[in-house]
Amino acid sequence: MKKYVSFFKMRFQVGLQYRSASIAALTTQFLWGIMEIAAYRAIYLSSGKEPPMEFSALVSYIWLKEAFLAMFNTWIATDGDIFSVIMNGDVAYELCRPISLYRMWFAKSVGGRCATAALKCVPIISVAALLPRPYRISAPESITAFCFFLLTLFLGLLVTVSFCMLVYAITLFTISPQGLRALLTGAVEFLSGAIIPFPFIPQPVRGVLEMLPFGSMQNVALRVYSGSLAGGEALRAVWLQIFWIAALVLAGRAVCRRAEQRMVVQGG
Repeated sequence: MKKYVSFFKMRFQVGLQYRSASIAALTTQFLWGIMEIAAYRAIYLSSGKEPPMEFSALVSYIWLKEAFLAMFNTWIATDGDIFSVIMNGDVAYELCRPISLYRMWFAKSVGGRCATAALKCVPIISVAALLPRPYRISAPESITAFCFFLLTLFLGLLVTVSFCMLVYAITLFTISPQGLRALLTGAVEFLSGAIIPFPFIPQPVRGVLEMLPFGSMQNVALRVYSGSLAGGEALRAVWLQIFWIAALVLAGRAVCRRAEQRMVVQGG
């Protein structure tokens, strides 16, 4: 286990070195958050119907989505280094190491995501907390709710990484990962609630999406923090997150193990 913790630390430290790139991306994410909130505010003011989420909860959802974008995005799926290792044949060197390929990539992916999120989440949340209402992020209802948010945030990260690990394992059977990346770009963004929060999606479509692994990614943590998901529903969502972590890890390891047995590296 120590060696995989070391891989996590190394990837985390490497990710912290890209401060300039992270700072440059902050402006884009901040402006996008402002525009998204303004668009929803116009909809709320013009609509005569009861909104599915309180506006303050929606604002918190949007800011947290931007703050932890690096943790939950799958549209870059997510570690380009792993795709490069697969495509250029360097995976052969990885197989020579006395370690699990799956566990090593998993640790690296988690470390890279956490490092990028650490550079962005504090500035975005800090600025969002200083904005005037109604653009200001709200504080959690209680310490208990905040701790529950951290738990679901961590589980959502593991679900996302487990899903991406399955993508990496499948890529070992393909010539190019571009097709999988193109498929993930739009589909997962919508299915995980990154484009439209789940409360705005009508039933029974929302019920189906919540049961899929994508609904256990960022959707749960962001709705728990904003108060849109609480009580028994939140507890059931946590158990569903745990289920999908186990299912995706088992599937990813099985595919990766089969790929290692059938792998052919050309060139020299």
